[in-house]
Amino acid sequence: MSKSEVSRRRVLKSGAAGTAGLALPTIFTASSATAFTNEPTGGTVTLGFNVPQTGPYADEGADELRAYQLAVEHLNGGGDGGMMNTFSSKVLQGNGILGKKIEFVTGDTQTKSDAARASAKSMIEKDGAVMITGGSSSGVAIAVQGLCQEAGVIFMAGLTHSNDTTGKDKKANGFRHFFNGYMSGAALAPVLKNLYGTDRTAYHLTADYTWGWTQEESIAAATESLGWQTTNKVRTPLAATDFSSYIAPVLNSGADVLVLNHYGGNMVNSLTNAVQFGLRDKVVNGKNFEIVVPLYSRLMAKGAGANVKGIHGSTNWHWTLQDEGSKAFVRSFGTKYGFPPSQAAHTVYCQTLLYADAVARAGSFNPCAVVEALEGYEFDGLGNGPTLYRAEDHQCFKDVLVVRGKENPTSEFDLLEVVEVTPAAQVSYAPDHPMFAGGDLGACNSSA
Repeated sequence: MSKSEVSRRRVLKSGAAGTAGLALPTIFTASSATAFTNEPTGGTVTLGFNVPQTGPYADEGADELRAYQLAVEHLNGGGDGGMMNTFSSKVLQGNGILGKKIEFVTGDTQTKSDAARASAKSMIEKDGAVMITGGSSSGVAIAVQGLCQEAGVIFMAGLTHSNDTTGKDKKANGFRHFFNGYMSGAALAPVLKNLYGTDRTAYHLTADYTWGWTQEESIAAATESLGWQTTNKVRTPLAATDFSSYIAPVLNSGADVLVLNHYGGNMVNSLTNAVQFGLRDKVVNGKNFEIVVPLYSRLMAKGAGANVKGIHGSTNWHWTLQDEGSKAFVRSFGTKYGFPPSQAAHTVYCQTLLYADAVARAGSFNPCAVVEALEGYEFDGLGNGPTLYRAEDHQCFKDVLVVRGKENPTSEFDLLEVVEVTPAAQVSYAPDHPMFAGGDLGACNSSA
């Protein structure tokens, strides 16, 4: 199906049947027959940055806020312009968005879906946010994406790695720049095969929510297709801080690989417990015991310290990449904050620029115009190489990095090294792939 056909099918015009004779909610502006939720009418436009400022993913949230503020600064004409200078699209002029200065409000998702929805709802209804972005949990992202679909605003997802975000829970008003669990499996499996062979037995510890479930499914399927066996899949609470009771059974399981489907503080703590139990020094089934962290980040590596040395995983972006976009972003972020950005920072900075660019290309803040501008959009210069926002599911397709913990880091930031740049073609899949089945993108919504 072509981009234009997809767009015609999905775009739901403002003033749809069912609103006649009803008073418009206060979050509407009714300046015209095509009014939409929080249509900016003055000299400013408000964006909502909804991130985990507390909870197990708070470190990621802090870096997201830094990147959001930097993106706003660049879009409003401040600083050195960052990746606006390398972005293949040249419509952003440093004068805000469509000449309106960008203002923003922030909220704390607490890494809890209910709290995240409440925060986003307040941003839309009280602060007039025309776009919501953020999150470092797929549970949060899916909840807020659903809210934004109902409210008639765009959701530009931050960190969300669950297959479900652009699978069974996809929404027309939502877009994801981050990669997903399937992509991690597709990128990692060949590297793990070359490193550890095909005769391996894996034990999974998995965060018990949508991201963990689909990450576990993806990695297990990818490794089993190479000949690995999976002996156990154990779910762990997102709020857990001590994983000792989950690590102990691994010792007697017959497994020779531990897969930690954990992120943020969860991964730091579970990996630390695994090392304390001596797993990395064990020989099982005649093989050195190995640990794999499918979804990695520099912030996690910093938290886990020396425990990450030699451990492989995947990541969306890394600050040592030498393309012009990455170098520009690292230079801008480092100048402002004194240290390199994380993949969390990179992702949300890109999402902010991509939203502003879509509005500028569409010539409108109307979410249906933004959807049409982003569906099937191909671009470059934002640090991941040539990238496509697929129309069928609003998933970005780009290169994926396989990384490992450095044996001899030179600083507290030089903790991961890129060992493989997996081309986008290797991690791509059909829109109806079984891991992404169910749900319906539906039509864009421009009003509550």
